[in-house]
Amino acid sequence: MSMTPRRVLFWLHLTAGVIAGIVVFFLSITGACIAYQRQAISWADRGHRVAAQNSPRQHLSVLMENAQHYAHAPATGISIHSDASIPVEVTIGRELARVVLLDPYSGSVLGDSAPRLRAFFAEATALHRWFGMQGANRATARAIKGAFTLAMLFLVCSGVILWIPRKWTRSHVGKALLFRRNLQARARNWNWHNVIGIWLSVPLLLISLTGVIMAYPWANDLLYRITGNEPPPRQTEGAGRGPVAAPDKAFGEKHRSHNSNAAIRVEALIAAANQSVPGWQTITLRIGGPQAGGLVIQADRGDGGRPDLRTQITLDSATGRPIRVEPFSSYNAGRRLRMWARFTHTGEAGGLAGETIAAIAALGAAALMWTGFALALHRLRARLHRKPAHVGIVTGAAASSDRDPVYTSASLKE
Repeated sequence: MSMTPRRVLFWLHLTAGVIAGIVVFFLSITGACIAYQRQAISWADRGHRVAAQNSPRQHLSVLMENAQHYAHAPATGISIHSDASIPVEVTIGRELARVVLLDPYSGSVLGDSAPRLRAFFAEATALHRWFGMQGANRATARAIKGAFTLAMLFLVCSGVILWIPRKWTRSHVGKALLFRRNLQARARNWNWHNVIGIWLSVPLLLISLTGVIMAYPWANDLLYRITGNEPPPRQTEGAGRGPVAAPDKAFGEKHRSHNSNAAIRVEALIAAANQSVPGWQTITLRIGGPQAGGLVIQADRGDGGRPDLRTQITLDSATGRPIRVEPFSSYNAGRRLRMWARFTHTGEAGGLAGETIAAIAALGAAALMWTGFALALHRLRARLHRKPAHVGIVTGAAASSDRDPVYTSASLKE
């Protein structure tokens, strides 16, 4: 039996699917679980709206101190919304972060932001990113995930070639593009595998490609180099990350220096955002100790899923006046593409419609792994129970199936 290029590609596709299938299935399910995260949390917090007032908003340091005393842990970020009825959000900790809601006028604590939902999404995200591993084991988890993401990219690319019908007749195209009724066993799995693969090939290609870019430094650097830009210096392992701070009764004195960065009123941040980013929706300030060169905030004109709607503003820590304004357009092409990759992977770049497509694609990838395994097991059983050539006569349908790894129309009739 001759090994044609298509047949070689089929066996590579089959082998990669069998080896990577379980992990890709896991990543697909966990990826689908964290879809609509922002919308779900916003819906859960709908009962914490406040009445807009004409009085000035509270000082940043007051808001953070109140949140820290409530949570008994240091604040790591604060978000202010242009909609005066939306509470101020103070982030406590980093990983598995807790968010405290405060009245922007009185500074009083309204409670925690969707604690159960946030805990669920945080755990699902940890499983998706690092298989739930902690500490030094995360480096191993990232390497494993990167390898299987690369395998997924190969499965999608090779699958497109195998899924496209060889003959562009109405009958062949219909079998490849449409779900068919009254099919059983192998024929049903083949039909589902083919149809799902073809219709979801583009979103799956984008998800797997952006996943590779985020998983591998060489892929990340390549993205910069193909645009003619030098890759940025790599951060050390764990840079900008850290475990959730343990409760500390003396945190007020210990972290008072952190609040010195916020020794300006909220109105100063809003004025700077109004001046530099008209139409902003959210201002975010990350806290983690003194920041060199001034106070850095991010003003977002969207809902958090579009990098091109974000602007980074550096303020004078004493006066609150803008020192430097960096809109998305000011970055080089490599950095812009890298920022898009992150939000394309989750579908957030396309808004609610994009997130829906990403969620469907993730579930579709899980279905592809399931049907792929079923087809592989059927092929294995058929080989184990096949009679030797000198004992019986191979039927035309069986012979056709053995010659062509892609099941024929005869096999669909069973």
